[in-house]
Amino acid sequence: MPNRIRSSPDPAEALNAFFGYFGNRLFSVIRAARRLLRLTLQALEWSFIAPFTSRGMRWKSVLRHMVIVGFDSIPIVSFICALVGAIMAMQSAYQLEQFGALLYVPPIVGVVMTRELGPLIAAVIMAGRSGSAFAAEIGTMVVSEEVDALESMALHPIKFLVAPKLLAMICMQPCLTMIADLVGIAGGMLIGVYSLEMNYNLYYSYTVDYLVMRDIITGLIKSVAFGMIIAMVGCYYGFSVRGGAEGVGRATTSSVVTSIFLIIVADLIFTALFYYVI
Repeated sequence: MPNRIRSSPDPAEALNAFFGYFGNRLFSVIRAARRLLRLTLQALEWSFIAPFTSRGMRWKSVLRHMVIVGFDSIPIVSFICALVGAIMAMQSAYQLEQFGALLYVPPIVGVVMTRELGPLIAAVIMAGRSGSAFAAEIGTMVVSEEVDALESMALHPIKFLVAPKLLAMICMQPCLTMIADLVGIAGGMLIGVYSLEMNYNLYYSYTVDYLVMRDIITGLIKSVAFGMIIAMVGCYYGFSVRGGAEGVGRATTSSVVTSIFLIIVADLIFTALFYYVI
């Protein structure tokens, strides 16, 4: 008769396996963070120091990427932020109507869009649209050994592939954020005027009176950091591609997930900094 009774696992071995697994994962994350930090420092050097030395900058590539990541993204960012502004106006009205405070809908929509949702939504859209494209472009070049060809010709891959993308994202992310803010406020205004029956001039004056320059600057500072995260994470996963086309797909997915995670973490840090310190 077969012995169907299995011996229980040794608690010490199970504990070692548990801590071993999480230890390996932790060290993998630390190594990845160090490589990402090293790549970021090199990209910053090639973007902001090299143009003032004899090493130069590929400005045509910067302009081309600004059009791709900025101008081409305006329709999708505008459409989604208009919907978000309208949704926020309706949700705010749902709560404020109980207290007879519908007049506070315009300032709530304006402040939340400029300080929080405008930069955040624009960054999430760009992480999915541009960050993944960076990872796929560089990853395909790694797989087809085009990056090795650049190095063999004494051309630095970070200068040719990373620095133009980083500069384009740093320049265009604040521009997209301002568009997201304006369109989101306009979406809320449409709900306020046509659904809540508020006067247009009254909605506009309440928005302008409660919205201060600090709210706008706060969102723009966040957007610069978000742009750096999206560009560097996308490029990092592009250079990390292994295993052909399947590896390119994995890197693209990982770049989007990691970018959104880091954007949320950075948003929390900046929000706490502006709330408690500044």
